[in-house]
Parts: sequence; structure tokens; C-alpha cells
Amino acid sequence: MEHLQQIPPNPVLERLPKHLWHYIGPQSYENYTAIDQATWRFVMYRNVKYLKDIAHESYLEGLKQTGISIDQIPDMYGMNRILKSIGWAAVAVKGFIPPAVFMEFQAYQVLVIATDIRPRSQLTYTPAPDIIHEAAGHAPIIANTEYAEYLRRFGALGAKAIGSKRDYEIYEAVRHLSQLKELEAIDAVALKAAEDRIQDLQQSKTESSELQAIRNLHWWTVEYGLIGNLKAPKIYGAGLLSSIGESHSCLQDSVAKIPLSIAAVEQPFDITQPQPHLYVTPNFAHLSVVLESFADTLSLRCGGTTGVQKLIHSEQLGTVELSSGLQISGCFTEMIPYKDTIAYIQTTGPTALSYRDRELIGHGTLAHPEGYGTALGPLKGISTPLEQMSPLQLDQHGIFEGQQVSLEFESGIKIQGRVVTGTRHVQGKILVIEFRDCTVRLGDRVLFDPSWGVYHLGVGERVISACAGAADPDRMPMDLPKLKNPPIPSVNSYTSDLERFFHSLGSLEDSQLTAPAYICLVDEALSKFSSEITLLEELYRRGLQAKLQIPQKLEEQILEIINLHPELLSLYP
Repeated sequence: MEHLQQIPPNPVLERLPKHLWHYIGPQSYENYTAIDQATWRFVMYRNVKYLKDIAHESYLEGLKQTGISIDQIPDMYGMNRILKSIGWAAVAVKGFIPPAVFMEFQAYQVLVIATDIRPRSQLTYTPAPDIIHEAAGHAPIIANTEYAEYLRRFGALGAKAIGSKRDYEIYEAVRHLSQLKELEAIDAVALKAAEDRIQDLQQSKTESSELQAIRNLHWWTVEYGLIGNLKAPKIYGAGLLSSIGESHSCLQDSVAKIPLSIAAVEQPFDITQPQPHLYVTPNFAHLSVVLESFADTLSLRCGGTTGVQKLIHSEQLGTVELSSGLQISGCFTEMIPYKDTIAYIQTTGPTALSYRDRELIGHGTLAHPEGYGTALGPLKGISTPLEQMSPLQLDQHGIFEGQQVSLEFESGIKIQGRVVTGTRHVQGKILVIEFRDCTVRLGDRVLFDPSWGVYHLGVGERVISACAGAADPDRMPMDLPKLKNPPIPSVNSYTSDLERFFHSLGSLEDSQLTAPAYICLVDEALSKFSSEITLLEELYRRGLQAKLQIPQKLEEQILEIINLHPELLSLYP
């Protein structure tokens, strides 16, 4: 990971957990071609010219504060030095990363930026994340401190939202489709199969998950949000800021404007269709009000049987926290209910026990490689909860080292075994009790047999929190995505000639761009590169900057390209 040494010092990045560094890749700025730089300039000039009147005031100011230039693709690590002054950082990634990982970066006030740039054949839209959307759409608004705090809190909650198996399947399907669409030679059969796969998943009848709900809220605020007056709102959503076509159409009367409320979390969206309505927040502070109302519904705050059931349904790594503070991280596969609480929970596969997000010594995945189960709830006939017993009280109830004990829970679960030791947290309260020669039963069912080894009773009457991910993710094994190799631009004589032309044009100062030299450049461009809208627009802008007369034939050719390619009309509202 030599590229990590290129990142300038930033206190924000120093706080980043180790497991997130695996997702960071090099920007490889030297790989951007003159054509790539022209693509950036073309889109940015058109965006800023239009958005200066309809975007929230934080947008233009944010471009300056985050070090984003209209004239060249931003250097991520140059941006990082500037973002440090507002308490944020920027890192480069390749393409899609899992939604929870994206949000966890955000929780640490780190802006994740896909470093690829759209090809000139996809000026108005790219199926994959690219630097225009990420840097020019997301970065500027974080200069607004109220919005930045919303984004941070959103990330912290989003990283803990419990998903479903369907959510992860959709993520993989969308990533696969975007990779297919990026190929120069597209396989029509494979493309159709990938599109059908996404449609089938989206139409499948399954219960909405917490992750889906927070993705809905992300879409209607961070990506497609409007702010201000319902009758004349401004734009702040990154998806709108990075697309002139959508930013123009979204303000039309045909698109309904709805006051933002918690109802947005239940409103699905279709990324392939224009949005029939958008949500308007009166100010950035109101975003946090809605977010906190939604957070109160999450299993992270509610726990209980519903939260554990969501983790079981997700089939993914998750964490429950008990009322004692003990955290159990693993893939939850079973819950035995008792009345309106939980009598027993069980994981399958590597599991770790933690306290305050730090793994307990001796209770990592090596200690619990095949799973972990524990009884919960009050003890029968004992009024003091086990988790609240002092060492003296534990002694009084016969729960001490070397003692053969029999514990019965109100649920009917019985534990018989010899106490070996206990694990306590810093205040001295008991978190785990270790038993040998132990049997755990519920009626005729054996939940733990002495032959299975040592039994570790997790102390806690109830589950107060349930969330996605590990309590101490740096200590839990992770399936890391493979970073894509940097794109290799196709080189042929036409591309090489176009590159040389852009270089020669870029090397000319305005003072050197005399009328005769300008006419020669225009004639050569119209002769060799008459279909290259980015080049012709660059010549048009350079002529205006040098206060030269723009040849009519140049203007006519630009209009002809626009007429031949209707998708470009969205860039000329």
C-alpha cells in the first residue's frame, strides 16, 4: 500500500480505523489524460454557469473552500490539505464500495471520492461513480457546517443500519451492471441479463430493511435534496449539482415539491427514471431533526426481539449490546423468545465479545470460531439482576470460582456447571462468567453440552441495541473488495492526435492566441475532430477569453452535434 504514504498528514485521517484503510486506493493523477481534463472542464464550466443562480449559496463558496477548480481535475491529496481546515478529509477509492463502508467513512468526516472520470461518450451520465459526481457534487456543500454535521451523523447511523440479504444482492448487481457499461465492447446478452437481475431484485416482495430506509433518506436529501421555499427552492443534492439536465428539470412545476419529513424514509426511488417529486427542507438544521426522528426507530436504539430478528434475517455480521454493556458480534442465526423478551441468542461462525467497542481479551474470533450462544433474562427467584450483582452478592448466591452451581432463569433455561472465572468491566461489574463441565438446557433441548468445551455466559437481562457490523471492526475478519486496476485508455492514432491537439491548445497563453492562430486551430479541429464537442467547446471558450471573434462555422458545428445527440441538450438548458 505505497499509495497510503502519499497522503498528507491530517488529524481526521489519523482517527480512521484500520479496517477502512483497505478501501483506499491511489488516485494516480498522472494517468489522467488531456482528454480527461477537457471532459472535467466541459462539464464543470457548463455546470457552474447554470448552477450559480439555482444552487444553494454554499455551493459556489464550497468549491473555493474545498479546493475544487473548474479548470482541472482536483488532486485528492491537495484537496485533503484544504479540507483539513474545515475538519474533513478526502480519500480516493475505485468505483463502488459497500454502502455501509461509504457511510462509515462519512461518520469519520472523510469524503470518499471515486477517482475515475466518465468517458467523453458519457458526458451527461455515467453508470458508475466518477470524480465529477463525487468531488464537484458532494464536496462543496460540506463547507456548510450545519450540513457537514448532518452528513457525519447520517454516516454514523447509516453504518449501523441493518440490511437484508436483498440489499446486498442489489448492491452486487448494480456494481456488476456498472462495470459492464464501462466496457468499450459491451456484451448485449450479458448487459440484458444484468439489467433483468436488478429488475427482479427490485420487484421482489420483501420487507423493507433499515438500510433501505436510510438509503431512501440519503437519496431524497444528500443526492436529490432541495432547500428553502417550496415555491422557489434551491438545489443542494449532489446528484442534482453534478447533472445540469436534472437540475434544470427538477425545478419545473411538473415535479412536485414536498416538505421534508420522516415520511421520506418510506418513499422508494427509481434511478432509471426522472423523479416525479422531490423533498424540500426549509434549512440544513431541519435535516438533523428528521434524521434524529428516524434514528429513534432504528434497532441501534431500540434493540429487543425486533432488532435481533432483523439481524437474523440479514444473514450478515451484526452486533447486539446487552443491558450490562456486553457486545456480541457475529452472524446471528437463532433467537429463543420468552414473553416479550429474549431467553437465548445464538450466532454461527466467528464471533467476538466486546465492551464499549473494544474486544475483550480472550474473547475474539479465535476463542469463538464456530459460534456463540448465551442465556438472557432474570434469574428465577432472585430479584437482583445478575449484571448488577457486586462480587459480594455473587458470593452470597454461590457464584464464585471453583463452585458447582445451578442457575435457573425465569424462561426455564437451566445452567449447571463449575464456575471457573469471570470477566468484569472497568467499574467492576460482571460481563462474562466462564463454566466448565457445563450443561445448558431448555426443557428437553440441550443448548450446550460439556463435550463442546468451555461455556461463557454473557451477562445481561435484555438486548438494548442491535446493529450491523462488528463492535470492534479492526479485530473482526472482513471480506475486502478487490480494487479495480486503473483504467487503461485505449490508444489509437485518432486518440493520440486528439491528445496532442489538446496539449498544444492548453500550452497557448491567451496572449499568444492571435486571431490568425485561432482561425488555424478552429480549421484543424473542424477538419480532424468535428464530432468532439468537448474540444469545440474549449475552442469556443478560449476564443471568448482572448476576446476574439468566434467563427460562425464553429458555432454551427456545435449546434449540429447537439442536434445529432439529443442527450446533450440537457447540458444546454
